[in-house]
Amino acid sequence: MKYLAFATVVMAVAGANPGHAGSETISSSYTSTAPKACRMIGKPSEEDGSTTRVCPGKSGLVVLINEGDLREVVSVGRNREAAAREPAAQAWFGPFSSTGDRVEWRAAGEKPFAIIQRWHIADNSEQDKRGGPVSRAMLAVTRLPPGDVCHVAYVDVAANPNANELARRAADDFARDFKCGTDTVKTIGQSGRTTSLTKR
Repeated sequence: MKYLAFATVVMAVAGANPGHAGSETISSSYTSTAPKACRMIGKPSEEDGSTTRVCPGKSGLVVLINEGDLREVVSVGRNREAAAREPAAQAWFGPFSSTGDRVEWRAAGEKPFAIIQRWHIADNSEQDKRGGPVSRAMLAVTRLPPGDVCHVAYVDVAANPNANELARRAADDFARDFKCGTDTVKTIGQSGRTTSLTKR
């Protein structure tokens, strides 16, 4: 994916969020969630072909990806069991959905506090050349421990030419103070067809 360059992106943020006083260095780094980079858990389910894989992340964290009924959920934790207990492990969308195979990690110094992923959401209102639903792209920002792991913000890629920048800004400004289960996931930038599809 174009937005996930392998070079580390670093920027100095001076008081970007009132809840995080002073200057801090925010950086991006990347890991892969491609099947070959991950550990598959068991065999695909004979009933629905569902799969589970665990992928190495940053700072001792792992990325857990469960796929079933052509929908993925993604969570993060110190291990598979911890990740499965997080709210993010239940954050599925109504339409068929999948994620790209790269994860962007936003970190303050050496401590990651959010991930950004590109999601592909099926839009059943329009068909592609093969007769299937059109796939629409969205960036999802997910907060990391300490505290719960959950979605913080969505950015519609088609509606926002600067979607990557908006997602990073949302991660830096909102993720660390976001209260899972209390705060509402934010739509960042211009709303579009893709963000409307996130509703169950």
